[in-house]
Amino acid sequence: MRVLGLDPGLRVTGWGVIEAWDNRLRHVADGVVRSDESLSLAERLAQLHQGILAVIAAYAPESAAVEETFVNCNPASTLKLGQARGVVLLAPALAGIAVAEYQPSVVKKAVVGTGGAAKAQVGMMIRTLLPGAVLEAADAADALAVAVCHAHAHAGQRSLRRAGGGA
Repeated sequence: MRVLGLDPGLRVTGWGVIEAWDNRLRHVADGVVRSDESLSLAERLAQLHQGILAVIAAYAPESAAVEETFVNCNPASTLKLGQARGVVLLAPALAGIAVAEYQPSVVKKAVVGTGGAAKAQVGMMIRTLLPGAVLEAADAADALAVAVCHAHAHAGQRSLRRAGGGA
């Protein structure tokens, strides 16, 4: 299964693509989509959408996973992040790709073993789990972590179905 992980942000959205089969993982690619801060909000959201569509076209993921975001103290920033997150959810959905969502603590626990892990710990574990990952930015490492979390969750669901315990 090829998984696209996405870490939404208005300025920088991280993305990472992995392949998962059985309990094995392989790094395919990672990077970021940046929006131009001098443009209007609508134009920036269009840049994010086009960038994610380009990643989807280049790597043909079978599923996608997006990190949920925390509400922050600044309502205007929270609203803009929510709009960027909407675009990040919409792009794979419009391409016919199922999209799962995971809380940051669940992602960290899946990758590091604890939900309170620091960003540096996540990056180190991603480099360990996915040899060859370039990690252009911390946002790309976070996106790969989301993909790994989804691969683990999907593998667990498959195991349950094989054992007759899932729908």
